[in-house]
Amino acid sequence: MASRPLISVFLLLFIGSVICSSAAFHPIIRLPTERPTETDSPSHSDDDDGVYCASWHLASETNNADGWTQIPSRCLSYVKYYMTGKRYESDCEVVANFSLAFASTVEMAPDGKDAWVFDIDEALLTNLPYYMDHGFGSEVFNESCWDEWVASAKAPAIPSSLKLYNALKQMGFKIFVLTGRSEHQRQDTSKNLELAGYTGWEGLILRGASDGGIPATIYKSERRSVLLNGGYRIHGSSGDQWSDLLGFAVAKRSFKLPNPMYYIG
Repeated sequence: MASRPLISVFLLLFIGSVICSSAAFHPIIRLPTERPTETDSPSHSDDDDGVYCASWHLASETNNADGWTQIPSRCLSYVKYYMTGKRYESDCEVVANFSLAFASTVEMAPDGKDAWVFDIDEALLTNLPYYMDHGFGSEVFNESCWDEWVASAKAPAIPSSLKLYNALKQMGFKIFVLTGRSEHQRQDTSKNLELAGYTGWEGLILRGASDGGIPATIYKSERRSVLLNGGYRIHGSSGDQWSDLLGFAVAKRSFKLPNPMYYIG
């Protein structure tokens, strides 16, 4: 009978050979990946859809996917999951926190001319209830349906944007709301903003009849120029579209909120 020490040596050699042979096939330790269930994630027929759509989303947010009109059909589940899940809310909150951190560094002047400019749709208000009924951006835009939604004045506030808005007011910033909505929607827009909790703005600027056909970037730049010519200092600007933020007469700091549902050039 072999002694116990000898048996132990044989066991160690055997275990070592198994480990070494396994390592030859799997040189990297692979931890099990926790996969979301069907109830809390979109179901893709191919995992490549999820990877592609995440990359497409990044491209759209960084303005690399210039001029797109509808979300890719294969990304409907991805956009739905993003907009209705926790990620969208979290992303908006991160933007608001960075905005407030910057605002806290501004040395406010006593003349009351320190300003912040906000877009409305997907910046102050979320139209998610509307887009839930219209394919999350996968359908062709219907202006008459959109006008009915605006007239209902039911768009809720983006919680983190409302907190930022009120904090900026308390700090002494003059708030200007600059939107691509039309002048004939002023009453409904004002009502919606107030119902959502936004009050005390310095100006609500909408597209007039003479602004028809002007690209959003030019229109908003021209309106910011008017503010600058009026002596205001635009420290910050918040919008969900790059056309809200680019152009001329831009803010000292611009903050882009996420929106994978539509693009306005």
